[in-house]
Amino acid sequence: MARKSSVQTEVEQIKDQAFSELQVLIEESEKLLRDSAALVGDEAETLRDQVRLKLKRAGEAVSQARSKAQPVVDATQDYIGGHPWQTVAISAGFGLVVGLLLARRP
Repeated sequence: MARKSSVQTEVEQIKDQAFSELQVLIEESEKLLRDSAALVGDEAETLRDQVRLKLKRAGEAVSQARSKAQPVVDATQDYIGGHPWQTVAISAGFGLVVGLLLARRP
């Protein structure tokens, strides 16, 4: 059971780190967008509008990815926790197949 907890913790940390880095990127881009307000002209305004739209889409994509990924992560963790020997057997079989394929390479 301790192994499941440590794997679950590691998965959560990796996921949180990835989303945190993406969030920081979005925040820094928004800051750059605000700082570029000193630029003048139609081209600068068009550029700012495009960046603003892309940042909004990126934020929405992060939210959607998080909400779609969570049930999959939960289901995988539940299956592995409920069927540890089947998981080991599947992993061993996959490793055997990969090993055989790599051994046949000239």
